[in-house]
Amino acid sequence: MGAAVPFVHPTAIVEDDVELGPGVKVWHHCHLRSGCRVGAGTQLGKGVFVDSGVVVGARVKAQNHVYLPAGVTVGDDVFLGPAATFTNDVYPRATSDWELTPTTVGRGASVGAGATVVAGRHLGPWCAVGAGSVVTRPVQAFELVAGNPARRLGWVDRAGAVRARGPESDRPAELTAEPADLEPGPDGGW
Repeated sequence: MGAAVPFVHPTAIVEDDVELGPGVKVWHHCHLRSGCRVGAGTQLGKGVFVDSGVVVGARVKAQNHVYLPAGVTVGDDVFLGPAATFTNDVYPRATSDWELTPTTVGRGASVGAGATVVAGRHLGPWCAVGAGSVVTRPVQAFELVAGNPARRLGWVDRAGAVRARGPESDRPAELTAEPADLEPGPDGGW
């Protein structure tokens, strides 16, 4: 039995030199720029933008209107809620040169609808970012953050269940990232 062929909706724009893994689904009005890679089984909802050089892992669910500019790496099994936005320039100006600042999203992380992740603020494996949050600092593995700016509300497990509450709470000992969560996977993801 062969690998599932990627599905690309007729209204999507997929430029040359884009790598799509088996079973990828690219829905209405997506734009995938040259040189990006999308891992096996990933679903890109309506209007998702994936810029040149972006790596999206396997089994990622990017809901409608997610924006992934150059410099973003998304791990395997990540959820990106509707209109989640990432930036890639810490000091944007229309009239000067700019410096790309990379951002990584660890395996299993969840980013809520309408959240904004400022360039260079890495999201650890299995973390959860609340809807509408503005992430202005790195988020640790399993950390639950929300607000503007996003602040710690507690800790979640791999299933997303809250295991500890409060901004001063320590991460429960049972919440440990495996070495595989912290390194790029064989199928193009984190």
